[in-house]
Amino acid sequence: MLDELGLTYPQYLALLALWERDGLTVSELGQRLFLDSGTLTPLLKRLEAAGLVSRLRDTGDERRVLVRLTAQGRQLKTRALRIPACVLQATGCEPAEVQTLTRQIQALRARLAG
Repeated sequence: MLDELGLTYPQYLALLALWERDGLTVSELGQRLFLDSGTLTPLLKRLEAAGLVSRLRDTGDERRVLVRLTAQGRQLKTRALRIPACVLQATGCEPAEVQTLTRQIQALRARLAG
């Protein structure tokens, strides 16, 4: 499914975060995705080269880099809307099961990080 969109899974996750809230800083996006800047920067460069995002220095604070969706990046959301339902169907799980598993994985991640 992601091949049809020309995306890798980490790129898709980055776009999901930006579709939810456009204009995140690189550090905010890294926190949301649990990725360090060494991993995130090349990923963002590839998304930028594909014309899906732009990276701009924050005029209020030059140390911050904002990541914004381009028109092409916003349009891709429409094509990607079917992916979550397809993934859910492929799991064979009920939505409540997936929610329970998600909470368990989040709790495990929090224990490992703490």
